[in-house]
Amino acid sequence: MWQHAYRKNDLEGGGGVQQLYPVQLDPPELRWGFIRKVYSIISIQLLATIAVGAVVVSVKPISHFFTATSGGLACYIILIITPFIVLCPLYYYHQKHPVNYLLLGVFTITLAFSIGLTCAYTSGKVILEAAILTAAVVISLTLYTFWAAKRGHDFNFLGPFLFGSLFVLIIFAVIQIFFPLGKIGVMIYGCVASIIFCGYIVYDTDNLIKRYNYDEYIWAAVALYLDIINLFLSLLTIFRAADS
Repeated sequence: MWQHAYRKNDLEGGGGVQQLYPVQLDPPELRWGFIRKVYSIISIQLLATIAVGAVVVSVKPISHFFTATSGGLACYIILIITPFIVLCPLYYYHQKHPVNYLLLGVFTITLAFSIGLTCAYTSGKVILEAAILTAAVVISLTLYTFWAAKRGHDFNFLGPFLFGSLFVLIIFAVIQIFFPLGKIGVMIYGCVASIIFCGYIVYDTDNLIKRYNYDEYIWAAVALYLDIINLFLSLLTIFRAADS
């Protein structure tokens, strides 16, 4: 499946488009088209998340209903678990149009609502700091991964380490619920989570460049979108603990 020659400008096979990484088999222009499609979907997801989150944060009655009434709390729990439930059918129908886009819309909006409620009682300064740092980190890591892939680096080895780290992070979160470790523990959790999701951004971007099939654009977008959102929430945890 792999070639053993790296062509910078193959005018016959690639139309002058440079290969993304050495020994790339598929035509570069097709892979670039796939990458643009994935990032377009992610951009729409992020814009929808910002819009929904801004409405939830700005309109106080919304957050008050979800956090101060019994019916609202039940709806809040439903909103939190809905994205995880939607992921199951999305995994099986991510190649079936237009069901995949419909499920993706439900997934994004419900998750955006949950994020908005998380930010509702956080100061605007903290939210802005976390958002700016998230944007800077995501752009930097994305550019680095493309640069490293072009020079032959492969980040597929990160998969098992990141999965194990994520499992430890989940257990740590459960421990925090029953045995709170205080402000320092929360900041340590946020720092470790930030590092893990930085690793996931590199890992999933590398998969986007090399391994995803062209019909897996929805799943590729979901993976990177979740990495970005989780990085933002991790940084938000650090800034919120430091601000308190």
